[in-house]
Amino acid sequence: MDNKIYLGIDLGTHRSKIVTSYGVEKMVFSVAGWPKDIIAKRFLKRELLFGEEVLKHRLSLNVCHPVERGVVKNDARDKMMAQHLLEHLVTSAGVKKDSMVYAIIGVPAQTTYENKRRLFDISKEIMDNVTVVSEPFAVAYHEGIMDNTLVVDIGAGTIDVCRVHGTVPEEHDQITSYKAGDYIDEVFYGLLKSRYPAANFTKRMVQAIKERYAFVHNVSRSVSAVFPVEGRLEVFDVTEDLRNACESIVPDIIDNIKRMISTFDPEFQKTLKDNIYLAGGGSQIEGLPDMLREGLESIGLVHIRTVDDPVFACAKGALKLAMDMPADYWEATK
Repeated sequence: MDNKIYLGIDLGTHRSKIVTSYGVEKMVFSVAGWPKDIIAKRFLKRELLFGEEVLKHRLSLNVCHPVERGVVKNDARDKMMAQHLLEHLVTSAGVKKDSMVYAIIGVPAQTTYENKRRLFDISKEIMDNVTVVSEPFAVAYHEGIMDNTLVVDIGAGTIDVCRVHGTVPEEHDQITSYKAGDYIDEVFYGLLKSRYPAANFTKRMVQAIKERYAFVHNVSRSVSAVFPVEGRLEVFDVTEDLRNACESIVPDIIDNIKRMISTFDPEFQKTLKDNIYLAGGGSQIEGLPDMLREGLESIGLVHIRTVDDPVFACAKGALKLAMDMPADYWEATK
């Protein structure tokens, strides 16, 4: 019986996704934790926790976020926790230990060789064959938009802008910005602290508001948040601070789109402008396509749309690519 299994993995800064060749899709928070002391260990009855369980019991745990800006951190403990997290992700998808596992993992567009090597090192104990691919290219491969398109992948740690023209992108075809979802959180948190110094809230609370209500530009919306003040709950208007925080990432996106278009073959620049696709969790910010169109008016009319499955598109594209690769390709990766 054939025990080959193909995986597509998006090891993200905040959330990691996996899809399998037998139809399983899973997503977990990219966080690991271990008990602070013997009491916590007895209470939790586990040596290691991952994802939602860590967030639920975080006051009893030493918490580790091993992925930053889309890549595994270089600290020894972070690398170990990243390996455990990856193993948990694979196990949660039902991959059996006797399976022959072929996996492709998405990485930010301008990931260094050292960061890729680190990912290979933690993966080789879990998977038989593994390689990496640019995340926006994986999105394009899943969507079948390979002919002169521009993919803007907006994640928590990075925003990648990538030209796709029927082949694997080269370094000059893609650019990475670090003003992404985490940057929005930092700006939003700072604005709220400045406006409401008496309110008590955490960055995680602020992030939850952003993920539910994020918007930019001319979207008409009122957003309120409930925070404690000296133990009592009060309602605060956070509308303008949320809008300003979300809009803080837009100038860099516009500049990078312009750069990718203006440095492309002039015969195909119009086609590129007609085929701009948004992906990643940040692509769900309401009003973003309209704000980008307005910001790109100086280069003429552009056509911007969001991919059908912005959250899982990278992992699904990595899986599709893994399944399409010939056997001799996988032999060469060993």
